[in-house]
Amino acid sequence: MSAAMLDYLLEVLVSLTIVAGAGFTLVGSIGLLRLDDVFQRMHAPTKATTLGVGLILVASSLATWLAQREISLHEVLVAVLLFVTAPVSAYMVARVALQRGLRGQERPGDGD
Repeated sequence: MSAAMLDYLLEVLVSLTIVAGAGFTLVGSIGLLRLDDVFQRMHAPTKATTLGVGLILVASSLATWLAQREISLHEVLVAVLLFVTAPVSAYMVARVALQRGLRGQERPGDGD
């Protein structure tokens, strides 16, 4: 396999990773707007959006390596901070919601 073909395949991989990351981020953002209570709304950004941003960071790292043939540590640092802070912030939001007496919506048939 030639170097040009490898570069082309890596560019396709970067493009697909960006599109997948944007899709997950969009789904997480729509979930944040559309879901009903605080617990459901907390789930969308901490799962889907974190995965989407992580995929975009992977694509950025691959593109940097493709262009400069060196690994960029900026993306690694951002990814580490994202994956550490997202669960902590979700935990804190859930804890405050529980302390304020907010409960999730009851499912149909639970009270029967």
